[in-house]
Amino acid sequence: MIQTHRKETADTAPAGRWEPQIIAFCCNYCAYAAADLAGSKRMQYPVNVRIIHTPCTGKIEMEHILDAFEKGIDGILVAGCLEGGCHFLEGNLRARKRTGRIRDILDEIGVGAERLKMVNFSAAMAPTFVERVQEIVETVRALGPSPLRPSAKKESAGEP
Repeated sequence: MIQTHRKETADTAPAGRWEPQIIAFCCNYCAYAAADLAGSKRMQYPVNVRIIHTPCTGKIEMEHILDAFEKGIDGILVAGCLEGGCHFLEGNLRARKRTGRIRDILDEIGVGAERLKMVNFSAAMAPTFVERVQEIVETVRALGPSPLRPSAKKESAGEP
């Protein structure tokens, strides 16, 4: 079980301050293990990142990522094994190709490719995991809320 000390909680964030909602799809053998190690070492990363444990990044279909964006997620991190070190041989290479195609789609529809990032770790790279999570949060925070976020859709339609 991942236990981390997070920098802030929903209760401690200033009232009215928007914080991005981020999903991190983490492969079982490396990225999830790195996240777990970060928790064991009591390393901190932002509270607004939700980890989804996957068997392999190669099992993450384009629909999973696009559906998350459609539902208003502000950013996604796909985290897999080091290239050449995938426990399912080429799963992370397939995931890299998919994320590249999805980034192109995100740019075409005006969401922005910067909201999706693919990274690779070994199980021992807990500090790198924390750095990459912090980077995606900062990148998405600078971009602002996703234009697909339900509240953003209402505002653009002139609804309160």
